[in-house]
Amino acid sequence: MARAYASTILDANIATVWATIRDFNGLPSWHPAIARSEIEDGLDSDVVGCVRRFFLQDGTMVRERLLSLCDRTTSFTYNFETPAFPVTNYRARVRLMPVTATGQTFAEWEATFDEAPEDVGKYVDIISNGVFQGGWDALKKALPTRPKVDAPLWHGFPPNKVWCSTVIPAPASAVWNIIRDFASMGEWHPDISKMNMLGGARPDKVSGTRDFLFGPGHLNEVLLHLDDEEMSYSYYITKCELPWVRYVSGPRLWRVTDGDRCFATWWGDWAAAAQDDLSLIPTAENAVYLKAYETVAARLAGGR
Repeated sequence: MARAYASTILDANIATVWATIRDFNGLPSWHPAIARSEIEDGLDSDVVGCVRRFFLQDGTMVRERLLSLCDRTTSFTYNFETPAFPVTNYRARVRLMPVTATGQTFAEWEATFDEAPEDVGKYVDIISNGVFQGGWDALKKALPTRPKVDAPLWHGFPPNKVWCSTVIPAPASAVWNIIRDFASMGEWHPDISKMNMLGGARPDKVSGTRDFLFGPGHLNEVLLHLDDEEMSYSYYITKCELPWVRYVSGPRLWRVTDGDRCFATWWGDWAAAAQDDLSLIPTAENAVYLKAYETVAARLAGGR
């Protein structure tokens, strides 16, 4: 099965971007390749199962069915009913995520499908670059003309107490090469010191424990999962003086395909008293997660 993918950073907040692309019948308003569009059977464009019939500038007609639409995760999926290309089993997804550090939006567009043996790779390139990246480029031009939407859509992905993100001006592979080492954070986070793996465990051993100081505090954290394909890991705390329990957290990186940069997220969840969370939540978000990414970005910039 083939996969087409394109991602970008949009200079608008997620509510504004979502208001623009949520309309399943709205492509002609921002994509210059689409001449006109209509929803069949008189349905609204946010009725899951509706079919949009649209025409390209050259007269080609395409029909696509809305398979899912989610205002919580700012995403939707669809398939081909009348294909634009000679592919089968086509299923596409568009998803937005906020860049919490800057107020921008990370956007990704992907599809999986089957190509004929003689076409292997042909439509991956056409769809990734011509359709998806072409769509993001068109949206970048259209967004400055759209009214800004200030209504917050959500904060984080429940049940996580913290979900934050930033853009790092370096390829995801370069960032992952630094943060993947579970015992290396003491080398690049200014508030962490004396970090080592207990019992001589390898830093890529799931179930291994790292021991370190965060300021004056002494912590132990156990590696819960490590995923090189997704560029993510998670861990949980087994020793800490702070007033939280059942703490679990982890970073994840996302490729940005139209620039030398990546989208970086970090989440955390725990149980604590409400009054303690008033300080724990901003401390974790700003002094741990975002600060970690800031120092990694500075380290990579210093090495150029």
